Amino acid sequence: MTDTNIENKSFKELLRASLKSDETEEWLDIHFNRPVGLFFALMWHRLGVKPNAITIMSIFLGIGAGYMFYFTDLTHNLFGIFLMMMADFCDSTDGQLARLTNQRSMKGRCLDGFAGNVWFFAIYLAIALRLWNQPVPGMIEQWGIWGLALAALASLLSHSPQTSLSDYYRQIHLYFLKGKDGSELDSYAEERRIVEELREKKDVFWDWAFHINYRNYCKSQEHRTPAFQRLHAKIKNRYGSIEALPLTIREEFLRNSRPLIPLTNLLTLNSRLIIIYITCLLNCPWVYLLVEITIYNLIYIYMHKRHEALCERLSAEIQNS
Repeated sequence: MTDTNIENKSFKELLRASLKSDETEEWLDIHFNRPVGLFFALMWHRLGVKPNAITIMSIFLGIGAGYMFYFTDLTHNLFGIFLMMMADFCDSTDGQLARLTNQRSMKGRCLDGFAGNVWFFAIYLAIALRLWNQPVPGMIEQWGIWGLALAALASLLSHSPQTSLSDYYRQIHLYFLKGKDGSELDSYAEERRIVEELREKKDVFWDWAFHINYRNYCKSQEHRTPAFQRLHAKIKNRYGSIEALPLTIREEFLRNSRPLIPLTNLLTLNSRLIIIYITCLLNCPWVYLLVEITIYNLIYIYMHKRHEALCERLSAEIQNS
């Protein structure tokens, strides 16, 4: 979309154009984060600021928010909430600006994911340090190293796999809904090819390191979705592309995938931030860590089983048709 097209369209039209899809956007994003994000996107666009610069800005805001959540007083925590909301608006703004100005890129998408990881690393570390000298509820012992272990379990073994698979499922849904060009469904094989090409070139260390990290990210997603990988292979082998897949099969996938989209959204950003805000204000952030480890993991397991079962069923239909 050119500058002229942006200037000639209404705010409502631009908001519609800046969304990925009504089916994969959260209610809070559609009615709050995206409109605010679009306001900032138009402002940054007029100032000539690029989407990746906005993403980098969000990293510093997220780190600042994490630092504020280390403290137990109301003022610091309210300021942390403000900084985190600004980082979240930046998270909306960079993607919306990229879509409106045709500046979407795989690097931008990965930088966006990296920014989210930095935010939550800062927050989890702040919570662990905040709990360190606090007593465990109902006990005289302090959290100490156990608070750090709880934060590590919540972040590395719960949060990280949940968000990566949720993102993958949303991209799969967009793949069936809009086709290859409407999705950001990247593959381990393609990233491995890029890494091998860059290995032979000079002065591309950061590109090479970037693609190695993203290659491993894709590998993790594909390793946990064997049924979808088989379905995807059958579609490509039999029909050549997702666009050539019979409409009845695409609609069947989408019909069964739609009920899972709210679960993918629940396991991403907004619900986590709301619980973090509440538990930090009440000075019981350990409650958030327990919710992450228990409730969120149960949702993750259910979502994963449902999605894999759907892919197995469609694979059998294609095989028998």
